[in-house]
Amino acid sequence: MQLALADRLVDLSAPLVMGIVNVTPDSFSDGGQHATTARAIDHALQLVAEGAAMVDIGGESTRPGAQAVSEAEELARVVPVIAGIRARSDVIISVDTSKPAVMAAAVAAGAQLINDVWALRQPGALAVAAASGVAVCLMHMQGEPRTMQQAPEYADVVAEVATFLQQRVEACETAGIGRNRIVLDPGFGFGKNLSHNFRLLARLNELAGELPLLAGMSRKSMIGAVTGRDLQGRLAGSVAAAVLAAVQGARIIRVHDVAATVDALAVTMAMLKEKQA
Repeated sequence: MQLALADRLVDLSAPLVMGIVNVTPDSFSDGGQHATTARAIDHALQLVAEGAAMVDIGGESTRPGAQAVSEAEELARVVPVIAGIRARSDVIISVDTSKPAVMAAAVAAGAQLINDVWALRQPGALAVAAASGVAVCLMHMQGEPRTMQQAPEYADVVAEVATFLQQRVEACETAGIGRNRIVLDPGFGFGKNLSHNFRLLARLNELAGELPLLAGMSRKSMIGAVTGRDLQGRLAGSVAAAVLAAVQGARIIRVHDVAATVDALAVTMAMLKEKQA
């Protein structure tokens, strides 16, 4: 399995780790820790040193109840960070945004993947993404970030997520985005309760087809709910979730704790290689 970026093909025969860099004061896990350009760049490069094949740069928190950020503020947060990372590393850079103007500026600064929790549903996003030539990640979300966790409801969460993602793939293809540029994300924690999240994890292999899956569960409330741990105590649970996702076909694992996840996945894939021999 390969993913086409504007400047290269990425081999996804084994899972890759995407490190999270939140350039925000209010992200749920690490808000404020990397809120300056210099600190965010240093953190991204540290994640690369720990084994991240990708870094995901976000300038607007999408946690439940988070405040919206203006286009100008988001641009000011993420573009200098992307440019700074690109000047010092050839790591794959993802921009976590739903705003078309931010997408375009981020790509111009060196981003090669647009990671959009709205799955390119905001006005103009599809056209900008198509013209950019970069890869896109389409995420499922029920509702919108400010209110999505109030009362999520599904008849069959796996079937409904699959249907939504297929519809967005078709919209991308119609807009001129080839399937080789598309990543799918079931959206753990985005309009899902605890049962929905673990049902998706248990049946993730049903979503894993010819398009690569991204799984992002790092430090989320679903981990805290079953372990009883606060944000800073969720490393073991997050790594376990990453391994379970990889075993069921996820090919990009989005995490805060890169080194531990890289090691866990190396052990997992060594075992799977022998099992399949």
